[in-house]
Amino acid sequence: MPSPKRKTLLVLLLGILGLAVLAAAYDWYRGRYQRTVLFDATDLRLPPGLEGPGPIRLVHFHDPACPCNVGNQQHLAELVERYAPLGVTFHAVQRPGSRGGLPPALAVLQPLAALPGSEGLPASPALAIWDRQGRLAYFGPYSAGATCTSANSFVEPVLDALLKGRPVRAGGTLAEGCFCAWR
Repeated sequence: MPSPKRKTLLVLLLGILGLAVLAAAYDWYRGRYQRTVLFDATDLRLPPGLEGPGPIRLVHFHDPACPCNVGNQQHLAELVERYAPLGVTFHAVQRPGSRGGLPPALAVLQPLAALPGSEGLPASPALAIWDRQGRLAYFGPYSAGATCTSANSFVEPVLDALLKGRPVRAGGTLAEGCFCAWR
C-alpha cells in the first residue's frame, strides 16, 4: 500500500497531466476552428426561381462535418420557429462534396443544390438574407464569438428591420468565431 505522501504526489501528477491534455486539446481546437474570417458577398446571387421580388429569404450555408454547427443549429431552429410564420422562407446550401445533412429539427429548410457565388464562400456556418425586392441585405456569420445564440446574433436585428420595411445592406462582415473552411 502506497504511503499518503506517494498518493498525494500521484494525484497531483495526474491532475497536472489532465490539465496539460486539456490545454493541448483547447490549443488544437483554437488552431483548427477558431479564426477570423472576412465574409465577402461580391458574387453571391439567388438561383433562378428565387431571385427577384418575393418573400424575405434566408439561406443557411453548412458543412455537416463541421463541429461549429452544433451551437448554431439550435439558434437556427429558433429563427425558423419565430420568423417562418411571418413569411420568411428558409433554405440551405450544403458544402460541396460533404456528406450528411441537417438534423430533423431543421428539415423545414428547403435544400438548394448550389447558389451562384457560393463556391467562393470563405467558411461556414454562415448565412445570407435577401430582402423582399431580392437584394442581398446580409451575408456573414450568425454571430461573433465561439457560440451562437440570439443574445449575440446579427440575424434577428436584420430580419426585424426587413420585416418593418427598413433597408439593410451588410454584404461583407469580418468576424471571429468557430468556423470551418468552405473551400
